[in-house]
Amino acid sequence: MKVLLKSASYLFHPIWMPLAGTLIYFLISPRFFPIQVMEAKLLAIAIMTIFIPITFFFMLKTLGRVSSHFMAEVKERKWPLLFYAGLIFVILKFVLDVFDYPELYFFFFGIFISTLIALLFLYFRIRASLHMMGLAGLTVFIILLSLHFHLNLIYTISFFLAVTGLTASSRLFLNAHTPRELLLGILLGFIPQLVIGFLWL
Repeated sequence: MKVLLKSASYLFHPIWMPLAGTLIYFLISPRFFPIQVMEAKLLAIAIMTIFIPITFFFMLKTLGRVSSHFMAEVKERKWPLLFYAGLIFVILKFVLDVFDYPELYFFFFGIFISTLIALLFLYFRIRASLHMMGLAGLTVFIILLSLHFHLNLIYTISFFLAVTGLTASSRLFLNAHTPRELLLGILLGFIPQLVIGFLWL
């Protein structure tokens, strides 16, 4: 059980959530997308949300600005979140088009808003669980896709709800967050996606 709980923090790290949402969108969307276009978008998003942030993290670690990838201290989170918000903005500006990929565009816009709010809270020394923020945002996005495209995604939604609970238990087990920080993370992921969802539903 301990191995499962520890593994959840790595397997469902928030860094994977934008790419996971993009992949799910292309897999279930009834719209036709050329395979070359899907591959290009997935590669671009993987580079912008995974590879570049990992490189930036190692740079900060080398400089002594962060101690671990979990960024336990409030001060350690400011630069990574600001940098990540900038990368999401680049995706919105140059990678995704609101007319061709409206659902996916607003999913990333929700991620952008959640990241900015989480960053703002840091200046009041309030930490939110980024794991919960990522999973909650992705789960709401899948629910909205299910409603929008009239698809039965109950098993996918159930899986991510279960994963969210498992990851929350993992964060508590590792003493990485308090219940309040987990709840705040869920709200930060949930509310922006839900509110922005009304723009494309």
